[in-house]
Amino acid sequence: MFLFFAMTLWPATAGAGRLEPAADSPAWMHLGADLLLVLHIAGGAIGIISGAVASLSKKGARVHRASGWVFFISMATCYVVAAGVAPFLDEGWRTNTVAAVFSLYLLLSGVRAARVKKLKGGLEARIGVLIAGSVFGIGVLFAIQGASHPTGTLDGSPPEAFITFIVGGLAATVDEVRLLRRGELRGRSRLVRHIWRMCASYFYASGSFFLGQPQVFPGWFNATPLPSLLAFFPLLVMAWYLWVYRASRGIS
Repeated sequence: MFLFFAMTLWPATAGAGRLEPAADSPAWMHLGADLLLVLHIAGGAIGIISGAVASLSKKGARVHRASGWVFFISMATCYVVAAGVAPFLDEGWRTNTVAAVFSLYLLLSGVRAARVKKLKGGLEARIGVLIAGSVFGIGVLFAIQGASHPTGTLDGSPPEAFITFIVGGLAATVDEVRLLRRGELRGRSRLVRHIWRMCASYFYASGSFFLGQPQVFPGWFNATPLPSLLAFFPLLVMAWYLWVYRASRGIS
């Protein structure tokens, strides 16, 4: 549905930096664009808050499960809207499209790892290799293009910004190949897959918001370490739980 809206709005928004129909566009186009914008922003905001609750609550507890489902639904909405809209925009469409698709893939595969007690390799893992491997390759390509561009950037981002695509894509590719070689994942290995993929997906949202949208925050806030701390919070949570997992041979 979100992709359909984006495609029908495309004639009036092509070349724009964001989904904003021309002033003389029909009223339904303005309403559709506003709806997509609200869904994207609301989904991201609710997702960031519910993700924090899920990260800080006891794993497996009712609060964790409930906040986790809120996180999943809200972030899936945010990512689907972004993935559907970004390709039809002019400014930053390449990086935003890759980030949205990869974040959605991590989210879906992370949730599945938590829901299935015996995660088997198969078609899903092969599709995962294709997606993750493509993100890795695109990250390398974007970094090279940014470094060779006269401005030293690609879509306004320096080559260093694409390290997230390179590292994330490579890690996910290795993870999928590992699943295919082993045939299935269960127990601790399955939980590790769930934790790192959910936290990585969360990081793409928090980083995009706290570091990519400084104009929405007051100057004093941007002058403090808070934006970076909040942006990297999901990775800190991931590192903590993986360390606890390694130390205790289990996750509570």
